[in-house]
Amino acid sequence: MAELAHDRIWRRFTPAQKLARFAVYLVIVAAIVASIRTVEVIPEFLADAPEQVVDLLTRMWPPDTAYYPKGVHAALIETIHIASLGTLLSLLLALPVGLFAAHNICPYLPLNLAAKLILVSSRSVNSLVWALLFVGVFGPGALAGTLAIAFRSIGFVGKLVAEALEDSQPGPIEALSAAGAPGASLLSFGYWPQIKPAFWSIALFRWDINVRESAVLGLVGAGGIGMALDSALNLFQWNRVAVILLAIFAVVIAAEIVVTVARKRMIQPQ
Repeated sequence: MAELAHDRIWRRFTPAQKLARFAVYLVIVAAIVASIRTVEVIPEFLADAPEQVVDLLTRMWPPDTAYYPKGVHAALIETIHIASLGTLLSLLLALPVGLFAAHNICPYLPLNLAAKLILVSSRSVNSLVWALLFVGVFGPGALAGTLAIAFRSIGFVGKLVAEALEDSQPGPIEALSAAGAPGASLLSFGYWPQIKPAFWSIALFRWDINVRESAVLGLVGAGGIGMALDSALNLFQWNRVAVILLAIFAVVIAAEIVVTVARKRMIQPQ
């Protein structure tokens, strides 16, 4: 027996596991090769890219800072308003959908599937596509951008809220149910205290994302600083493009700082 134990050889993976890993690696390599062939990179343009980048940066310098007060500031504030109002509207719309999408809240399969279909539909359509649709309905402007941000965010917020509800502990819910609490009390005193940190984290994170997304919605006429960027690009005013890009970068950094500070104060109080 001792001799048999001594002859055993330890292997990290079994032959079946090695075969499975090889198959996964083979699929990944095949997907990368197929993607590269589909992209169809033109070697001449690729070789010329460094010179084009240097030329573009040369055209952008120095930035036309005098253009900021009259052409950028108002559009930048409108972008923040689009992101904020769109996020608020998405929270109001996503909460009921998230409740219906959670199995422990809504055990009725048809309603559950309908809510999940809404969440998937919202996430499957890009913000620019939503903006194009609403520009066609309401015309160009901030309203189309706000609705595009809201409808795009419903799927993100609703899915995470539904998952937080499904992960909540059943103990407090069972205690409230045994005491005869109505459904509204179960939501208010049983589920909400458990998902409140996750909810505020989701809301802040989505607002941070929406600030970034709302900056480009103007490229399709949905208001905000993207419209100023599109105008400057079409007129080849590269000095103004530089100012607009710097303004967008500054707003994104400021939004990140605001979200970090707010999260520490609201979710992780010291």
